[in-house]
Amino acid sequence: MWTSLTAPVRIGIREFARPGETSISPVYLRRLTELLLSGTLILTNVVGAAVVVALLVLHLIPLPPFPNEGTVRLQNGVLAGIFVLAAVPVGWLLGYRMIARSLGWLRERRPPREAETRALLSGPRRLFGLQLGLWLGAAALFGLFDLRFSGTLGLRVAVVVCLTGFVTAALAYLSAERVLRSLTARALVTGVPGGVVVPGVVTRILLAWGLGTVVPVGGLLSIGIYALAGGRRAVAQSALAISTIALTGTGILVGLVAVLLAVRTISEPINSVRRGLARVQRGDFGVRVPVYDASDLGQLQQGFNAMTEGLAERERIREAFGTYVDPDVAEKIIAAGTDLAGEAVEVTCMFLDVRNFTGFAERQPAAEVVATLNRLFDRVVPLIHEHDGRIDAFVGDGLLAVFGAPRRLENHAAAALAAAEAIRAAVAGADFGLEIGIGLNSGPVLAGNVGGGGRFEFSVIGDTVNVAARVEAATRETGDTILVSESTRLALPGPVAERLLAREGIALKGKRAPVALYAVPAPA
Repeated sequence: MWTSLTAPVRIGIREFARPGETSISPVYLRRLTELLLSGTLILTNVVGAAVVVALLVLHLIPLPPFPNEGTVRLQNGVLAGIFVLAAVPVGWLLGYRMIARSLGWLRERRPPREAETRALLSGPRRLFGLQLGLWLGAAALFGLFDLRFSGTLGLRVAVVVCLTGFVTAALAYLSAERVLRSLTARALVTGVPGGVVVPGVVTRILLAWGLGTVVPVGGLLSIGIYALAGGRRAVAQSALAISTIALTGTGILVGLVAVLLAVRTISEPINSVRRGLARVQRGDFGVRVPVYDASDLGQLQQGFNAMTEGLAERERIREAFGTYVDPDVAEKIIAAGTDLAGEAVEVTCMFLDVRNFTGFAERQPAAEVVATLNRLFDRVVPLIHEHDGRIDAFVGDGLLAVFGAPRRLENHAAAALAAAEAIRAAVAGADFGLEIGIGLNSGPVLAGNVGGGGRFEFSVIGDTVNVAARVEAATRETGDTILVSESTRLALPGPVAERLLAREGIALKGKRAPVALYAVPAPA
């Protein structure tokens, strides 16, 4: 279990998780995540503070006229610097401790508890709330500070800090979610806890839209309203131009970063599923994609993994099924289900049996008898398949093969004869210590499911099958390895039928009149 939880998944989610693979040290992974998370929190807040200082000190936003404007802007800049020096370490410490409490399972090398998984999944959202709370506190502080000079000034400065804080907190959320993916992919190997609610695709797109559009456009809108409400002298033309350039440039930059983070949040899980599908199409049903959140994207990844697990199970069943059931029958049952009604078809039946098997079994240990039979069938069965036949049943030391059902064969008699001759040559050239007899008979049979009580077997039934067994039994009387019936000879091409040798006067068990049989001569 622990190995599967620490399977290799890079932060970029470029690899697929596979249970049993080795991975980097969980302690190293935890420290790397904490380092990246710390850097993200510090960087976003420092950049946000720099934006506030630039807006307030460098005249990038128009403010109402008030005495000693330069001094007031400078004081705001100093206050911003003091606040950053105090708030950034506090925000980092609180955010770090908030996430670190949910990573104890990595340090202890165990699967996460449900509460730890929940805390990890909600970590980015709680970080967003923490960061936004700190920036709202900064907005209140700056608003009260500037309220001494002008009520309008205090309100406008508070709005500027609030907008900047929202942008900073949102970027911290998107970045933290990406940093924590590698850990959530491991935590969610055991499943997503019930009742967990995280932002989905729509929410993330709306967040990126808000960062790239609403905030800067809202700033421009407020400047326009202020300019119209205060008359021509409320905002100088140069100040308006500077503000427009600053807010537009900030909107383009922040919007680009936000959209890139949001798009990658959506595209990466979809691409991981796409790459997984490509591997499934190549026959790799063991592929799994990492699940790193509980949103609709995570449900997509979980659904893919459930699909591949089902396909892998289906393939295992197919392989096991094909071991005990002829491949042609297995394919037909998988395609059409078990309701295979009987149908009349023309086939050629082959009975193969080992001569004097009772004496051989008495002289050899049971294990040796079974091993010898298996070696014999290892040679025989592939030859039957090569000639488009199928194994209907293993009958003790023999087998029944059918040519023409369930897959139709127009030349079923010729295919059966070719298989019989190939088997004769293979057995003669092997050191089995066994002799075989093969009987062929062609005619109509009823092919379909036989059984009841939930247990069925696809088989062929009819006098054609019985006669084939009797033809094989006659090989002991004639001494031939291969005997074919008159119906089979008539179904063979002329040149093939002409080389058969008649064996007259052979009475088959259960048949009143003699049946014409023909031997297949061995090549010179």
